[in-house]
Amino acid sequence: MASVPYPAASPAASQPPPWVLREFSTPPAAKPRFLDQVRNRLRLEHYSRRTEEAYVGWIRRFILFHGRRHPAALGEGEITRFLSSLATERHVSASTQNQALSALLFLYGDVLKRDLAWLDGIVRARGPRRLPVVLSREEIRAVLGQLEGTPKLMTTLLYGAGLRLMEGHRLRVKDLDFSASQILVRGGKGNKDRVTLLPAVAREDLARQLETVRRQHQSDLARGTGWVELPGALARKYPNAGREWPWQWVFPATRWYTDSETGQRRRHHLHESVLQREVRKAVLKAGIPKHASCHTFRHSFATHLLEDGYDIRTVQQLLGHKDVSTTMIYTHVLNRGPAGVRSPVDRLVGGEKP
Repeated sequence: MASVPYPAASPAASQPPPWVLREFSTPPAAKPRFLDQVRNRLRLEHYSRRTEEAYVGWIRRFILFHGRRHPAALGEGEITRFLSSLATERHVSASTQNQALSALLFLYGDVLKRDLAWLDGIVRARGPRRLPVVLSREEIRAVLGQLEGTPKLMTTLLYGAGLRLMEGHRLRVKDLDFSASQILVRGGKGNKDRVTLLPAVAREDLARQLETVRRQHQSDLARGTGWVELPGALARKYPNAGREWPWQWVFPATRWYTDSETGQRRRHHLHESVLQREVRKAVLKAGIPKHASCHTFRHSFATHLLEDGYDIRTVQQLLGHKDVSTTMIYTHVLNRGPAGVRSPVDRLVGGEKP
């Protein structure tokens, strides 16, 4: 009996059913968008969140300035035109132009891995040298007299410990050492830690603030919240540390939020605009004609320490300055005049002998 051959399989029959393709096939992972790649690189190199936002913003403006062309297709001419337009058309300050340059250096050097040797030698914009605004002790007292509650306590720390605005907002419970009268400033400018003073006049108010925050934290824990953001990779190393008391903010926000990545219900620290607004109102109410801001209290801290006779190296360490030349600027705004020199007209009018 002759065998009957099987019919040749059609091309369609040789393919698995559609449901097999749907269930077992894995689509290729989508490549992150370019700006997301920039963010990932910034986080990999442990840049601060504020620097990340600034750099991504400048890179976005650079791309839009050149008609949404990819930076890999741009070169020296396009970078120069962008930087020049900031100065000639938008009239930005020297510091702003230098920040844009730093963002582009990071973009081409760290993200695109482009060797643009000319960028390394580019001259940064030089801004005018400004003396810091400093309040007298009487003016400090007048401003504090117009504040109350949390804004008054925070401003007292800015002046009494020489803190920057964000350093005061980012204080955690474990950063306060009452026994040693010290504040540990973590991750300050340049991602450096330092130790500074815990003013004796603020101890009682700080203790009351911590008791209020502790009660709020216990209430948050009972509701299933109570998390805070942890720096770096600590959240992966210590999964439950974000709910522990030592990591809580000294000055937490009034409301909590849900973190999109972890689903945790967290409290952020108090937003800096709250204190900025209150200080501005207090300066106006006190009738002070100077253009004073939250950072003015740090300038005043340094100047008043030098007036009291403390050596400049000590002041440098308390401020966290890398170079003593940065601290030297405060010697020019002392009440005794530049370098402590007395004007010759004072001798003339006072009848003193030369």
